[in-house]
Amino acid sequence: MLDPHTPSPQPGHPRRLLPEPVHPTTRTSSARRTTAQRAAEYYRAHSITVLRISVGILYCWFGALKLFPAASPAEEIAAAAMTELTGGLLPSRVSLPLLGTAEMLIGLALITGLLLRIALALFFTHMAGAFTSLALLSGQMWHHGVPTLEGQYVLKNLVLVAACLAVTADEFTR
Repeated sequence: MLDPHTPSPQPGHPRRLLPEPVHPTTRTSSARRTTAQRAAEYYRAHSITVLRISVGILYCWFGALKLFPAASPAEEIAAAAMTELTGGLLPSRVSLPLLGTAEMLIGLALITGLLLRIALALFFTHMAGAFTSLALLSGQMWHHGVPTLEGQYVLKNLVLVAACLAVTADEFTR
């Protein structure tokens, strides 16, 4: 293809002002980029929904595990945290199913989008309790200033908090 600003190679030969056609079977890097851009635009439009539903699925899963004795790897730490947070008023045989049910309800609300603002308030309340356990149960959560496996289990919730902050921002700016 010739540049429209350069003279024609032959006198009387017209300059080509339009780019040469791209054949449909030819895939150029710009065509792939366009497809990638379209996919990114589609995902951007749905990313908050993906975050909301994925956190909801995790919450339902973690909650369901707490309904069955010895099924949750966080059972002992959750029971100890609930005991500390309630001042020992709620025995673990009651607190774990209650916590599991609450987590499942939060998860279902996140998945469906129903009662979302209430679910988000409950989510952040639950996270406040979870992070409080880092201080209340410091002997189980930390070893020489480094988080134990239980501490890491709580700290991974930072990702869930970040996801739900994005969901909350979206919900309150609609």
